Amino acid sequence: MGFLGVIAFVVALLLSVMIHEYGHYATARRYGMRVTEFFLGFGKRIWSTQRGETEFGLKAIPAGGYCKISGMSMHEPMEEDVKHRAFYLASTPRKLVVLGAGSFLHFVLGIVLLFTLFAGVGTSQVLPTVSQVVTCVPSGDECTDSDPISPAKSVGILAGDKIIGINGEKKSWDQITPILRNSAQKEISFIIERQGQEIEIEVTPATRVVENQPRGFLGIINEYGLVRENPVKAIGSSIETTANIFEGSIKALIGLPAQIPDLMRQTFLGEERQSDGLVGIVGVARVSGETVSSGNLTLGEKFATFLLIVASLNIFVGIFNLLPILPLDGGHMAVALYEGGRRKLAQMGGRPDPGFVDVEKLTPITMVVFVVLAFLTLLLLFADIFNPINLNL
Repeated sequence: MGFLGVIAFVVALLLSVMIHEYGHYATARRYGMRVTEFFLGFGKRIWSTQRGETEFGLKAIPAGGYCKISGMSMHEPMEEDVKHRAFYLASTPRKLVVLGAGSFLHFVLGIVLLFTLFAGVGTSQVLPTVSQVVTCVPSGDECTDSDPISPAKSVGILAGDKIIGINGEKKSWDQITPILRNSAQKEISFIIERQGQEIEIEVTPATRVVENQPRGFLGIINEYGLVRENPVKAIGSSIETTANIFEGSIKALIGLPAQIPDLMRQTFLGEERQSDGLVGIVGVARVSGETVSSGNLTLGEKFATFLLIVASLNIFVGIFNLLPILPLDGGHMAVALYEGGRRKLAQMGGRPDPGFVDVEKLTPITMVVFVVLAFLTLLLLFADIFNPINLNL
């Protein structure tokens, strides 16, 4: 089962890459640019087919993909009849659309996956159904003979009862919970569904101190299960969760340099890795495998967790690709913005057009970034293989 989880993650990752590259391909074609290659993977070509002027295919190393747009550099040789379609000749807005389309589709895919999670699969939540009645109000971790009987047991609440309302009003469990917590030593009444019948039970919750705060204690343990949301609510939940993942991803990227020393110690000195620390693609694949093979999760919970992992990864990759450093898409967007701004300032000052930015002059910067990214990738690879994160699923 773990192997199936890894395979499912690899397939999902490759599909995400393909969707990213399709964003570049579709927008480039829309603006009349020439796209000569669209490949999934790198290395040796194992299959391809020609469709119009574009060669589509697969390569041997399934570690990404690419879409080759002609004229990314002003020095790239092109036939005379297609030179006018070079990328570098496009307007700044069109360049930004083509370059940003990949990340945009990552965000769209993330939202779609989260919507599928909330509306189609459901998220694990506390249900209003009682799974167990606690016998006492424990003074410690467990009941003793001297502990008083729990309010739920004393008034006859039973396992299987479904609490559907409080104080004469039908409410969801998440609405009932805060009222219960604030009702220590105050009489309240529950509307309970038992064997198809609705009954009302009055009870006075006991007091337990939690985090130095008095809380109402009833003495029940609720069931957990997957709860689906209606489509309208699911849209809101998807957008809210995307915003939360977006914020977390930004914080992770800002804090990334500070985490590298910790990762090196964890990789080479055997320090324990934290579940909220840096993790690479191999690590995420391993987590997916652990999720699928876990005996503590239901099939629905496994699928929900897998969707959340893939959605989070797409949102993070979308943000990462927008970083204003070459060779990332965001680096090329920064160059396009600089080029457009420089041209606009020249026009406003009545000066001649300064022309296009020669991206090949930025190759040393690109190489430095490439080396840094390659080092981090290898470091994460070693860490994920020799000192993997343990989620204890």
